[in-house]
Amino acid sequence: MFHLGGEVKLGEKRLTHGVLLSPVEKESQQITLFPGATLAGIRFHPAIGYGMLGQHFCHLTLLERQEDQRYRLYDLYDKLQSHSDNASRIDTLYTWLSDNVQRTDLIPNSLGQALECIQLDVSPGDLGEQMALSQRQIERLFKHWMEMTPKQYQRILRVKKAIDYLRQHKEASLVEVSQQFGFSDQAHMTREFRAIARITPGKL
Repeated sequence: MFHLGGEVKLGEKRLTHGVLLSPVEKESQQITLFPGATLAGIRFHPAIGYGMLGQHFCHLTLLERQEDQRYRLYDLYDKLQSHSDNASRIDTLYTWLSDNVQRTDLIPNSLGQALECIQLDVSPGDLGEQMALSQRQIERLFKHWMEMTPKQYQRILRVKKAIDYLRQHKEASLVEVSQQFGFSDQAHMTREFRAIARITPGKL
């Protein structure tokens, strides 16, 4: 995240200006933008952030300029800050990503295959049948790269898919949506929404 100007709060914490590195979040966070706040950011596909930076962060962390050697993110920060319009900032971000990020080079093929299987609704317990790895090896792979289990990732992805669907289908039956996305019932879907997205399906 590039905090370019103004005041921003994440939860109850006021954010410092600069390049901020976010941990792998397992639940939604409330962000408050005050008048004049300017943010830009890059949201990576699963495990890509660790593939680039080579470490996990337990909380939102300010990257110090003197520690910014590998990707020179403050060069990007300064370019973003020099622009006064969002279109130019987006172009700058796209250019940097094209020059610096190749998804296939950053994560192992086995993890990419596992993520794709879960995206296609393969149960985490059945991943071993799709891959040349044991269940224990798959769980270690997820823990190392994503700091979560395959089951946790599946839960987050399922809630995200349901949220995207409900935002596009405002009149959808919540009972039918819960069945469509593999929740045991509507109450289960509501509990998962509260735990992960901090919102109920009816509030979307």
